[in-house]
Amino acid sequence: MFPCLTAHIPGTGGTIKESAEDFLVEEIPAYLPCGSGTHAYLVIEKRGITTPEAIRRIARQIGVNEKDVGYAGLKDAVGVTRQTISIEHIDLAMAEGLELDRVKVLAVGRHTNKLKLGHLKGNRFTVTVRGISEQSSTIVPQVLEILRHRGVPNYFGYQRYGSQGSSHLIGEAMLKRDWKLAVDRLIGLPEAVRDDQWRRAIEAYHRGTMAESAALMPRHCRTEAEVLRTLAARPAEWEKAFSMINIRLRKLYLSAFQSFLFDRVVEKRIDTLDQIRHGDLAWKHTNGACFLVEDADTEAPRAAGFDISPSGPIFGAKMTWPGGIQRQLEESILAETGITAEQFDLGNGLKLDGERRPLRIPITDVAWSIDADNVHLSFTLPKGSYATSVIREVTKKL
Repeated sequence: MFPCLTAHIPGTGGTIKESAEDFLVEEIPAYLPCGSGTHAYLVIEKRGITTPEAIRRIARQIGVNEKDVGYAGLKDAVGVTRQTISIEHIDLAMAEGLELDRVKVLAVGRHTNKLKLGHLKGNRFTVTVRGISEQSSTIVPQVLEILRHRGVPNYFGYQRYGSQGSSHLIGEAMLKRDWKLAVDRLIGLPEAVRDDQWRRAIEAYHRGTMAESAALMPRHCRTEAEVLRTLAARPAEWEKAFSMINIRLRKLYLSAFQSFLFDRVVEKRIDTLDQIRHGDLAWKHTNGACFLVEDADTEAPRAAGFDISPSGPIFGAKMTWPGGIQRQLEESILAETGITAEQFDLGNGLKLDGERRPLRIPITDVAWSIDADNVHLSFTLPKGSYATSVIREVTKKL
């Protein structure tokens, strides 16, 4: 587990997501629908399903291709989440008041453009942590005050690494062009799963009986089953089998590896997240632009005021590098993998240019309360950030 900024303060312990209502997320839009245009904007509420699955169900009901549905961000599968999606050229009456299994439309409007990833300001979270310690009434305000003052470590965290915690390892194998290793990591290890049928399917793969493994794979493992069927028909054609995976999913594996490396940088800078160094590429929180820090003392007041923060790498073929010891740190972390920046261009629509990301993010609109052995937290984070980064600081779990 990556280190906490507040490691010197004990955690409350406890668990989250015991019920859907324990984890509420509300998207804060970058703009509201103007009232005219060809795109219908639907505010939806989903429970216990992913954003793509919610889109799939609505698209099927309305009769449109799910690929034509726009959305600003992916939301947690576990919990109750509210977000906006867009669909062009439909009658608002087709969507207004629509209720399906685990997803419903709360409001409709019209706008002039399709929603795209990133078209949001942030997210408002309301989280209940159950089974906390007796000292929590002292712990919670101490932790939250430090996070308000110094910022929240901008970890991606475990949710980016998949059900077996290996998505980033699949991405690493892809960048190394080791397709057998990529398939090995996709299928995983028997001890990593609890489901008996799933475990037997993985064991069959490791015995080399691909058809048997494919037949045993649970229904939710459609991607794995497709790869296995290809291998059963074309033994040892690892690259061909892996190419059967949807390109969107392959991009997610690569993104997970980028996320893991970024988290390593946050880990190395955990004690200086709120300090600017010479050579840093400083992130401007007002607009996301970066600039090279040539005089750390001059920029220190801006960092103290949360106008700027040090940034870290989302590694890619065209990513801008920092200078000084920060560049040395980032180069050493990438070198440990044996991968070069140039290898992030896999071709065939899988080129990763790279970008910068702030090592810390502000937390606002903070409120908390305790009843019995539960703590209720509410807070707002900028887009692209995760509530788990706050919750793990409070609980010292996850």
